[in-house]
Amino acid sequence: MTAPLVQAHDLAKTFDVSVPWLNRVIERRPRQLLKAVDGVTFDIEKGQTLALVGESGCGKSTVARLLVGLYEPSRGSLMFDGKDAHAGYRSGESQQLRRRIQMIFQDPYASLNPRWTVEDIVGEPLVEHKIISSASELKDKVGELLKSVGLSPLDMVKFPHQFSGGQRQRISIARALATEPEFLVCDEPTSALDVSVQAQVLNIMKDLQRQRGLTYLFISHNLAVVRHVSDRVGVMYLGRLVEVAGKQQLFGAPQHPYTRMLLDAIPKMHDTGRARTPVQGEVPNPLNPPAGCAFNPRCPHANERCRNERPALLELRGVRVACHAVEENRI
Repeated sequence: MTAPLVQAHDLAKTFDVSVPWLNRVIERRPRQLLKAVDGVTFDIEKGQTLALVGESGCGKSTVARLLVGLYEPSRGSLMFDGKDAHAGYRSGESQQLRRRIQMIFQDPYASLNPRWTVEDIVGEPLVEHKIISSASELKDKVGELLKSVGLSPLDMVKFPHQFSGGQRQRISIARALATEPEFLVCDEPTSALDVSVQAQVLNIMKDLQRQRGLTYLFISHNLAVVRHVSDRVGVMYLGRLVEVAGKQQLFGAPQHPYTRMLLDAIPKMHDTGRARTPVQGEVPNPLNPPAGCAFNPRCPHANERCRNERPALLELRGVRVACHAVEENRI
């Protein structure tokens, strides 16, 4: 058995969101720390897709930025292909590691430089990593990359404003593929697009995965999209993973009450007469999370243990789930 390509263990990121030092002294206010990610553990097999889902603000994008080295973790480790990735990002291996790990950002309108042509945008990683030396070679390679995402090599002279949102995201995918990476971190790559365009972009990503053997971490809050692209799904709530399971298992027999709540809120084609169950309550303030299980104020199965003791992510009923009620067979 080979080790998974990506292994995150107890990964955490805390941000200091305090008011300035002088205000704290004058107003006698303590420092405020925000635990954006609080002890996340998962692994991704080579060629597989792990999707992370959850409501806005649950820490999904922070996990993405930790994986590509944009943030340094407050604690925990990230292993990529058996080596410590964050030690690699800080060392002389950084360039080589960044070739192998690339990211597709959420907003195709903000992630492309409006003053650069498509040739400059897609060609930048090729020049930066010294993959291409001559200008003619660069044009040929950029043309190939554009063709691989369903665009024309003739588009390389255009600017981003001349494209639709879906086409811009294809340019972002072409740029990410330029260094021939093994692992792509996709931070809600279709959330800014129309539904019909979403399907086109997702199909391109699935085709590229098959052709190139790519490994994906796919972040989304759209469960229909997750069902289409993932092999395994991790459900996040307030910076922690509450359930990790195979796609069929998670959608067919969800264990955690929060996962059930998310799935109940999806409109279903065949249940047109049945009232939809809205997601109950509000996400607690992440600066002052509840004691015990973070989900307990919204959970119909919460008891005294849930309000005082934080559940660990355990292997139960064939899935990894952090829930006292599941552990005690109260659901």
